[in-house]
Amino acid sequence: QVQLVESGGGLVQPGGSLRLSCAASGSIFSINAMGWYRQAPGKQRELVAAITSGGTTNYADSVKGRFTISRDNAKNTVYLQMNSLKPEDTAVYYCNTKLKRSGWGPEYNYWGQGTQVTVSS
Repeated sequence: QVQLVESGGGLVQPGGSLRLSCAASGSIFSINAMGWYRQAPGKQRELVAAITSGGTTNYADSVKGRFTISRDNAKNTVYLQMNSLKPEDTAVYYCNTKLKRSGWGPEYNYWGQGTQVTVSS
């Protein structure tokens, strides 16, 4: 079994900052990509940012220059530093990881439970 535990969401004023964390635990052999997605009410889930095991990052155009994704491989943890937050960033943020549970097995895709981020004055 693998669990992803997210933390760091909450209510923040426009222009403020939040830092999300997601720790993976359980039967893990190796973690490939880790990322953050978000889903606002009435909208489809979208990629916010992703990072490979080698540190290559990818961002949605709407968050470039404001959000920074990073990871601590020793802790199997991914972070999302969100600065200059806007009301349109309001959504449930989901952690995602693609990992292997053994050296010879397939890659699995896991999701966190989601954490609410609300940007409002």
